Amino acid sequence: MPEARTHTSRLRRPRATLSALAAVAAGGLIAVAFAGCGIAGPGQVSTIGKVDFDKPLAIPPLAESTVDADGTRVFALDAQAGATEFEPGESSDTWGFNGRYLGPTIVAKRGEHVRVDMTNSLDEPTTVHWHGMHLPAEMDGGPHQMVEPGGSWSPEWDIDQQAATLWYHPHPHGETEDHVSRGLAGMFLVQDDAEAALALPREYGVDDVPVIVQDTGFSAEGEQEANPRGYAGGLGDELIVNGTRGPYLDVHDEVVRLRLLNASTARSYAFAWSDGRPMELIGTDGGLLEAPVELDHVRLSPGERAEVLLRVTPGEEVVLQSRMTPEIAALVGPVAATNGGTDSFDVLQVRAADELDPAPAVPEQLNSIPAFDEAEVVTTRTFELNDSFEINGEAMDMGRIDETVTVGTLERWVVENATSVPHSFHVHDVQFRVASIDGAAPPPELAGWKDTIFTEPETEYELLMRFEDYSDPDTPYMYHCHLLWHEDQGMMGQFAVVEPGQRATMTEGTHHEH
Repeated sequence: MPEARTHTSRLRRPRATLSALAAVAAGGLIAVAFAGCGIAGPGQVSTIGKVDFDKPLAIPPLAESTVDADGTRVFALDAQAGATEFEPGESSDTWGFNGRYLGPTIVAKRGEHVRVDMTNSLDEPTTVHWHGMHLPAEMDGGPHQMVEPGGSWSPEWDIDQQAATLWYHPHPHGETEDHVSRGLAGMFLVQDDAEAALALPREYGVDDVPVIVQDTGFSAEGEQEANPRGYAGGLGDELIVNGTRGPYLDVHDEVVRLRLLNASTARSYAFAWSDGRPMELIGTDGGLLEAPVELDHVRLSPGERAEVLLRVTPGEEVVLQSRMTPEIAALVGPVAATNGGTDSFDVLQVRAADELDPAPAVPEQLNSIPAFDEAEVVTTRTFELNDSFEINGEAMDMGRIDETVTVGTLERWVVENATSVPHSFHVHDVQFRVASIDGAAPPPELAGWKDTIFTEPETEYELLMRFEDYSDPDTPYMYHCHLLWHEDQGMMGQFAVVEPGQRATMTEGTHHEH
């Protein structure tokens, strides 16, 4: 049953291996266990149930910025506690950046030098990590860059990657799930000239809309409370989108661009349209695909993003849903319900105006993504996700470097999900390409740049990534499961990027090169 959560003390569930949990499922107890906690079992409809679309979708404001004399674009973020009325008259204690819940959308262009002046007005330490960003390790905002209460931190770096939908969130060791679930998250949009030249919707909040999807739970008094625990972490029985319960979006354009972000801590989604029209996918974590892809659903695990286009006709209404069909659930094993793998529910209603502004045809080619030459791979590393919330048999150790990478090299990372539970694998600093899944070529929706990938049980993923520009023997980056309770339990490791012949200064752990 749910754990109690307070601001001064948090109860932690005893460490349990996934194999033990899977054994419970195999014994037929999973449906009973989760039904008692309000979670749908296989074949059931989620207790999230019917949504009354009675509130306009909130659009996070654009972050204000200034430009210093040296050309640096400067943003400011203040992590703060507040109170949010998700329902009128029902106040919940929440956290946010520059406000009561979530944070502003930061927009910067490729080629700009940016600085973010971050202040921590909370009563406990936190961080802000730039998820999907290519930047120096000391600016990454992982657990080595904690900001104490009342303290500040001013990371700065050059924006040097293609246009993409990124995001930011806290990354404190052992507390990430808690800090993100309270509301500390926001989008970071990178723009570039190549994307700007395309005939795509891009008026923020009008025809280019952020859609930050989270699940949560509320007490009878309206307070957010600890969610029921599955094997993946907390699953809520209600949805909030951009901080809005029961949202609808009025649109006035024939084509709308939705930037989907799974900001939930554990739940995965299979986004689809209520009338069965195809999902037109144009971009993933690291930017635009080479060409649009039509799908019956877009599956996102925690931390993943997708850009989709919606074409509407005057006066129509259509609902964005998450439909984890039995066929999808079958792909993620017998305990799929632990991360929402069998749930179906409404997310967002889109209402088209009676008169719509026309939109030009979407280009057939969106991007050019050169393939990596696998002959250039210098190292292959294997990362086994095991049944004890560990990677390669080891839990996270802040003082240990698990892998040392040479800057400027191309590597192959083989991620083996050796469990019966889905995981979401995220690598800091780089965008990678999926080379194969169990030896087969990836589907079109996984052919672009990624920094986070849903890993199905008993499945192997080959990822290719090049580590460019930044080296630092003193400060590591992270790789970890982005089901945040798994990360907090220790399903995370550290890698340092160094110059040729250089060694990391922390204690080096076991290397897994072949």
